[in-house]
Amino acid sequence: MTAALTIALSKGRIFDDTLPLLAAAGIVPAEDPEKSRKLIIDTNHPHIRLVIVRASDVPTYVQYGAADFGIAGKDVLTEHGGSGLYQPLDLQIAKCRMMVAVRQGFDYAAASTPGSRLRVATKYPNIAQEHFARKGVHVDVIKLYGSMELAPLVGLADAIVDLVSTGNTLKANHLEAVEQIHDISSRLVVNKAALKLKYHTIQPIIDAFARAVNGQ
Repeated sequence: MTAALTIALSKGRIFDDTLPLLAAAGIVPAEDPEKSRKLIIDTNHPHIRLVIVRASDVPTYVQYGAADFGIAGKDVLTEHGGSGLYQPLDLQIAKCRMMVAVRQGFDYAAASTPGSRLRVATKYPNIAQEHFARKGVHVDVIKLYGSMELAPLVGLADAIVDLVSTGNTLKANHLEAVEQIHDISSRLVVNKAALKLKYHTIQPIIDAFARAVNGQ
């Protein structure tokens, strides 16, 4: 009997970029999550289902075994800590950069010398703290959940730490990226216990994803 599998995915760019990888493994969702209100989506395999969760929740669902594996950005995994997760593949999808950005004209070099203090707005407090600690800069982190670009414009923060793809949103709001923290792409994450118990079901999917990523 084939072991049942649950895959945790988030809507949007990661889901769209994952579809070709799923197809390479012979997995086709029965519905488009962007058009469906369902949070559990069947596939063409009776024993494989998708659960649609917030991107930031994917590692948690996989860590606690509510999903056998999932796909999450390096930003989410770094912030989460990746505890209890096996990360066999960098899928090379949903690429962007984790950057520090400030108002145009703000002297970031002078404001970020060792021993200085900055107010930083971000939804990635752990990443921000670690980055500035390495620089010897003290930071007051202000956690926000959206509209990061607004924070420096209204005086809430000196800088933001956020994902940057094209940089167009920064430019439109008179901000500029001044320092890169990480290159970001999405990773395959697997529950370690599930990999042992369902190895013969999960490993072929990992192998199919790897071949697709490598263009084989």
